[in-house]
Amino acid sequence: MPAPTLIEVEQIATRREPVIRNLQITQCYYELSAAIATRPDLNANWCTFATWASKQAGQSIRKEDLARTLDMLLNASTATTAAHNVTLSVQQLGTQRGPRQIRESVWELVNPAAAVDRASDAVARGNQKVFEEIGREFARFCADCLSDADFNVDHLAQFVAGLRPGDPPDGQRYLKQAFARYYQAFFEADLKTRLELLLLANLEIGFHEQTRLQPEIAAAMEAAIIEPKEFTRRLLKALFPYRGWLARFRLWLTRLLTGPTPLDRAVAALLIEVRRLARLFITEHMLSIDLAGTRLKLGDDLTAEFPPELTAITHPDLRALLDVIDPTPDSVRDSGALDWAELADRIHFIADMFRCYAASPALFNPPFTPDQVIALKSGHIPGGRL
Repeated sequence: MPAPTLIEVEQIATRREPVIRNLQITQCYYELSAAIATRPDLNANWCTFATWASKQAGQSIRKEDLARTLDMLLNASTATTAAHNVTLSVQQLGTQRGPRQIRESVWELVNPAAAVDRASDAVARGNQKVFEEIGREFARFCADCLSDADFNVDHLAQFVAGLRPGDPPDGQRYLKQAFARYYQAFFEADLKTRLELLLLANLEIGFHEQTRLQPEIAAAMEAAIIEPKEFTRRLLKALFPYRGWLARFRLWLTRLLTGPTPLDRAVAALLIEVRRLARLFITEHMLSIDLAGTRLKLGDDLTAEFPPELTAITHPDLRALLDVIDPTPDSVRDSGALDWAELADRIHFIADMFRCYAASPALFNPPFTPDQVIALKSGHIPGGRL
């Protein structure tokens, strides 16, 4: 199949409907990956991994029953104890509402569905943001350099001249370096050197991508955050519809005389627990990745092994980059990301994932069936499992 053109990439990137856009992005990454892999003996490139990351993002964008799952998690957790303490504190203020009504109001304000919506929107923005920049450059690279039979210095120079100097998030220095490595790998006869060049290019693009994605990932992880004062204000408004001013005055006076009230402490404890559980849930269900049938939990250490050619790194630039981003050199130990919102944790996991699966042929499996591809390219959501 021919590589997607720059026009095709730009048309996909500007689609407004996030579900169809994501499906087309995923398929486009697959086609770009396959085009790069037509060069003899090339293994996984960045688009190969991006195909499966985008496919996983699609589940988050479509939300696929995530709100109900999060609601069940919260109701079966220690958050229920924290919600009970909020109920008792509100009762002490003299509300006429019963415990059940109070609990219902508390959970309405926690609102798992809204948290999932906010996380889904953040994932969709990130999916679009990365594709419209990096997908575009891969399409341009395929058009300008992929068919070169011999190393053409002028072709490479013309391509990288279109990339901005400087570091991310605004500069594209790492993209310049990465595409130069890919081009060099096209003509590299030694297998180990070629694999190391590909891994280095993948990591340089990955570092650029993850730096650019930091705002969207942080927004997804913080989707459940509710400011305690605003939560308390809304709760009192719901439970004291006619005399809310009196309850607020009592709270104000108590804070003035003795500091935080029992309700303040109970609300703070509830929201801390909701935030903790929601972050775990989002990491588990929304920011994990399925690599062509191998499901990786981002909080767990990887269990795969490095390919033989990548067990010991000899390329000096790759070794230097790994020394910066991989705190457990030449090992998957501690590769699980303790906090996916932290760039250092993410890039450590990604570095080991790229290295472990660099030579995995399953990554080149198509993400969709032929019938699904026909549907999504015509602008329709395909049937079947996505």
